[in-house]
Amino acid sequence: MTDPNKRTTIYLEPNLHKALRLKAVAISRSVSEIVNNAVRLMLSEDAEDISAFEERGREPLISYEEMLRRLKQDGII
Repeated sequence: MTDPNKRTTIYLEPNLHKALRLKAVAISRSVSEIVNNAVRLMLSEDAEDISAFEERGREPLISYEEMLRRLKQDGII
């Protein structure tokens, strides 16, 4: 039976590597699990950002001057 996971080499700064190993021991997880979860979270956040950007892309554009006027009108600046 083959392992479905892929192996890769990454280079970490020494302090990050040490912190990662200590965290893995502290929470009884492997370094691979922590790295996989971190990458998964980062990709998920990127997907949310892209989705929000696409939704906002449908909004009408306003000029910088108009934005300043609205902020003043709303008492924000």
